[in-house]
Amino acid sequence: MTERPTADEQLAWIVDASARGPLPETEIRRHLASALLDASGGPSGVNAALAGVGGLTKIRTVDSEPDRARAVVHGDGADYVLTIHVDEAGLVDDLGLVPDEPVPVSWAEVDTRLAPLGKRVSFAAGEVEDGRFRIVHGLDADTPRPIGSACKLYVLGALAQAVTDGTAAWDEPLEIREDWKSVSSRDLPCRALTLAEFADHMISTSDNTATDHLIHRIGREAVHRQLTLFGNQRPEASIPFLTTKALFQLKLVLDTAPAERYLALPRSARATALEELERAPLPENRALWPRPKYIDEIEWFASPSDVCRAYAGLHRFGMPEIDHALSTNDDGLALDPARFRSTWYKGGNEPGVISLNYLARTGDDRTLAVSAMVSDPDEDLDTMSVALKGFSAIRGAFALLARCVSAP
Repeated sequence: MTERPTADEQLAWIVDASARGPLPETEIRRHLASALLDASGGPSGVNAALAGVGGLTKIRTVDSEPDRARAVVHGDGADYVLTIHVDEAGLVDDLGLVPDEPVPVSWAEVDTRLAPLGKRVSFAAGEVEDGRFRIVHGLDADTPRPIGSACKLYVLGALAQAVTDGTAAWDEPLEIREDWKSVSSRDLPCRALTLAEFADHMISTSDNTATDHLIHRIGREAVHRQLTLFGNQRPEASIPFLTTKALFQLKLVLDTAPAERYLALPRSARATALEELERAPLPENRALWPRPKYIDEIEWFASPSDVCRAYAGLHRFGMPEIDHALSTNDDGLALDPARFRSTWYKGGNEPGVISLNYLARTGDDRTLAVSAMVSDPDEDLDTMSVALKGFSAIRGAFALLARCVSAP
């Protein structure tokens, strides 16, 4: 009987594989758990992430146990701490890569780490108490920004509200419809899924087809109401709420005329226009846009404080289905499990937009939330660089919140 790989052995494989990409799918599946593979965007996403850090070399082991290992590695001109966790089968089910630098020990240091990330940086950190978010430190914390797929927090909230109201159920099956399909990270199973399964795919792998099925099932108006219920200070900026298919119809084409026609419409007429876009097939000749495209006009919008309030609202529901969807993938933040017993994550990005949004529960049962947003209407952002440097600031913020350090 073959012994299961240890975390240290899987860490060694990651280091070795980083210099051999692109890796064949069969090799990746021999080493990564399916949930992590899906959350990473499949084999192509794994290969893209490895290419982003360049060939890694191991410098030293930080600590090593059978199911978890940490090492300092060098890649792409910088040192990082690589953390690996393996499941009972020895497959990697969690992976984190953060800069090997001291965690910020003051809010001023957090701000210093955030400042160079992009042209427009917004940030909020605070605690959820009695179901309400209380900000401790912020940087343009109340300024609405484009948030990309973090908009799915509002869809998840609207679904939870529908379950609470008795108009939907987590175990309710829903067939996948061809006309509701969007550009997705992976193909969904060819069967009816429960609403809870759609929620898992929407959050943990940011699946767009799952998102649109839920929007159609619960109704666009329900999502509009949820923006207000969760305390979004400018809900009208995201109304009518775009399905992902509609956004791609407007942006995934070289011709800007459809977007210009949509923006020329009064807001009262845009919902009808969206319905027409949603009925049309996705463009066959899709053109990924390399530069920011209407990020301040055709997007979903919230401030960092808004997103933290959304997390507080989701936490108030107290539903295990919400916890499962949000805690499956932390995008590599890798907070210390000895101090933080659970982590929720939902991010979002498109050219010119990155949002990193977290909620974490401490060992003494406190609930903390952090949101960082970076955007640039003119130039694309280096997603890997912003994420890795942003993680440093976010980890520092959680450490400061856990120590109850107030802003000056």
